[in-house]
This record gives sequence, structure tokens and C-alpha cells, in this order.
Amino acid sequence: MELIDSASRAQVAMDEALGSEKMIINMGPQHPSTHGVLRVVLELDGEEVVNVWPDIGYLHRGDEKIAENMTYTQFIPYTDRLDYLAPLANNVTYAYAVEKLLGMDVPPRCKYIRVICAELARISSHLLGLGSFAMDIGAMTVFLYLFREREKIYDMAECISGARFTTSYTRIGGLARDLTPEFLPMLRKFLKEFPATVDETDKLLTRNRIFCDRTRGIGVLTKADAIDLGVTGPCLRGSGVDWDIRKSHPYSSYEDFDFEVPVGTVGDSYDRYLCRMEEMRQSVRILHQAVDNLPDGPVNSPDAKILLPDKEAVLTKMEELIHHFINVTEGINAPPGEIYFSAENPKGELGFYIVSKGGGTPHRLKIRAPSFVNLQALPVMAKGHMMSDMVTILASIDFVMGECDR
Repeated sequence: MELIDSASRAQVAMDEALGSEKMIINMGPQHPSTHGVLRVVLELDGEEVVNVWPDIGYLHRGDEKIAENMTYTQFIPYTDRLDYLAPLANNVTYAYAVEKLLGMDVPPRCKYIRVICAELARISSHLLGLGSFAMDIGAMTVFLYLFREREKIYDMAECISGARFTTSYTRIGGLARDLTPEFLPMLRKFLKEFPATVDETDKLLTRNRIFCDRTRGIGVLTKADAIDLGVTGPCLRGSGVDWDIRKSHPYSSYEDFDFEVPVGTVGDSYDRYLCRMEEMRQSVRILHQAVDNLPDGPVNSPDAKILLPDKEAVLTKMEELIHHFINVTEGINAPPGEIYFSAENPKGELGFYIVSKGGGTPHRLKIRAPSFVNLQALPVMAKGHMMSDMVTILASIDFVMGECDR
């Protein structure tokens, strides 16, 4: 992969550039347009990009190794810090991965609430991605409009989880709690008002001459290259590949929902923008169906060996007290085996590969982070463009360094 030895390749290029007319410059790691601590080493011929090397690793996180020393439940807060722009979606994907390892299912109401969480996270992530994309190119007004809507989603996240940013709402086998009485009215109000903001953004950007000139034909990623590089999410669909895990391998009752998957034709930065705009509209469509058809019943599995028993039972019954003690101190007793589960996150396919040797902690845990894989496409997208186009291309990928340096 281009990312792995990017630093050494960049050093070789620097040595070769000495004495030639080509120039090596660093874009980042402290640069507003790199959207995090990403260092991009550019080889330039004048202002034309000849080579690009993304250099990652500045966060030093080690989440995958940390997971080996924690119970399955204790690792949930760490999933918030992967794509920290969509923590609710990360929680949901991780919970399904562990539940697949345990061979268990969750109640229908829990599945629908998880869909609500995932789609709100998708809208929230796209709002920030498109807002910062527009601002990078000079459209400050769009940034303010979209962040206003994002605040409403944070208010809803706080309503159901108690936290605005790092939610840790999902549990193995269910949820931390059921929806609060205030949540559904807040969501219905948001779904009624939000489409007008999407339409307004559409009017401001989609046929804006400056925006179109800065994005059309810039950072083209062909269908073949996108597939070869393992790109997923809007970056893949923008290149004309009709692939969405919610459709191809439905989970969390997505098979019950009627929605479309937007697909581009050219594979440039403009197509990636259009895909994210339409995905927000489709998320609104899914959320309407989830609210209207939300099942009644429990949100947690009845298995007390998976979830903590009721507090009243813990204080009055010996068996529940023992289960509570074991769950807290040793963790869920998972069977030996290995599984992979992936979900369609806002950035693309987020996957968890878990190897268990039994007991309450994973033997190995590998995170398939979409931002890390999508960033591989940067050299293919950028070569031959002007240096000023790097800002557009980086923003159109919409990565987050929290899950690159996992």
C-alpha cells in the first residue's frame, strides 16, 4: 500500500530532486486543509503535482492493541474515537461484530433504533464533510448553514446518550437505554426542517460557477482504480460503482427500508459531492420510515450473561449478583473463533475482524478503517493536477485521521 512506506519513498524522491528543477514540499501535518494531522509530501514540477506521498502516523493511537487488554464492553468508548464525526455509527458496527461472534440477535426495536443512530451519524458526518469542503474552496456561508443543522443532531445525540460527541450509546446485546420521550418529537421536527437546508445548499453550490470549476474534472478516480484500491463509500460510488453494504449485505433490518443508492458517472470531486448530497436526502427517507414503523418491545437481549441484569434484581437475588460481578470483572464469555463484520459507515466500509480464544477479551482485533483505505487513492487522484487542486481533492475524499491512525 502507498501509505505504508510513504516516508521512505518521499525521502528517496527528495534525494533525487536535489539538483533537478523539481521541488519537494510538505503540505501538513499542521495545515487547515489536511483535515487533521496528515503530512502530504508533494513532488512538484513548477505548480504541477508529479508525485504524492501521504504520510500518516502522527496520532500514535494503538486502538487495536488496546482492545486486547480490555473486555468487549470496555472497548465501546474507543470506537467513538475512530471516526469521531460519526460515533453513533461506530458503536453500532462494533456491537454487531461482537454479537456475531457470540451468535446472538437483538430485539427488533433495538435494530430500528440502531438504524436511526447510524443514519443520523451519516447526515452529521456529511454535513461536516461538505461544509468544510465548501469552506476550503471559499464558500463560507454553506459552512455556517450546515453546522447549524449539525448542532441539532448533537442535541439529539445528547438526548438519547447523555453526550454530544463521544456517545458510547450502544451495548453488546442492545442499547444503554431506550429512547427518551423527548427524542422522537425532536427527530420529527428535524426531518421536517432539514430538507430545506439541503435544497438551499444545492442552490448555493451545485450550479455555482466557481465551485463547479474547482471540482469538475478534478481528482478523477476511475471505476477500475477505485475497485483495485479497495475504496468504499461515496468515493467508490462517485466513481460509478453501485455498492452499498446496506443493500448488498443488509444488517440491522435495512432490508425493511426503501431507499436509493446514489452513483456517480465521472468519478471526480464533483461527483463525490453530489453523492453525499443525495445520501443525506436518502437518510432522511430512511429515518422517516424508521420513526413511522418503530416497533414496540424491549431494546436489550434478555440474556443476563451478556448484558448487566436489572439493578433491583442485583440487589435482591444471588444469581443476578453473580452475573453482574462476572460481567464487570471478567467480561462477556465469548466462544473461541473468528469473525468479520462490516457496515456502511459515512466514510465507507467500517469492519471489525475479531479473533477469540474464549473469555472476556479478544485475542486479536483488526479494524478495517475506510478513511485509511480511501487515502490510498490520493496519489492516483492528484498526479497531473495543480498544487491548488490538492485542497479540493483532499476535501472530496472526506477522511478523518482518527481512524487512519487507529
